Amino acid sequence: MKHYYTEMRSPVGKLKLVSDDKSLVAVLWENESPRRVPLPDLVKNPKHEILIEAVKQLQEYFAGERKEFDLPLNPLGTPFQKEVWKALGKIPYGVTRSYGELAKSIGNPNASRAVGAANGKNPLSIIVPCHRVIGSNGKLTGFAGGLNAKEILLKSESH
Repeated sequence: MKHYYTEMRSPVGKLKLVSDDKSLVAVLWENESPRRVPLPDLVKNPKHEILIEAVKQLQEYFAGERKEFDLPLNPLGTPFQKEVWKALGKIPYGVTRSYGELAKSIGNPNASRAVGAANGKNPLSIIVPCHRVIGSNGKLTGFAGGLNAKEILLKSESH
């Protein structure tokens, strides 16, 4: 199966959006490590309908006009990672959760570290809101896009 990409500018830097034929597969950061989200070879296709819709919805999000995304998603990961990413998708706009709270929400309260690792591998940054997960002390913690991007995203959601 082929994978396609396009790029867009955003308030948190240039983003690379990746899809397969039917779904959005990844939203990657400008200085993304290829090891974080391994993908096959990509073909540039800014006219792919899923990528066009993803760009539109992200632009609406950054403009404060969208709080939820409505896109077909197909993140590549293990069953545990997909369970964590599904739980991430349930964190409401403008709300944060700790890694421990996220672990409890999937019925595995002792899995905070594993949840953190899965969170760090989330290929659908922003769309699947891993930026809404913070440390139990309320501090911002690691984020693939950098803590500055995480802070920008959280501040934009607090209005």
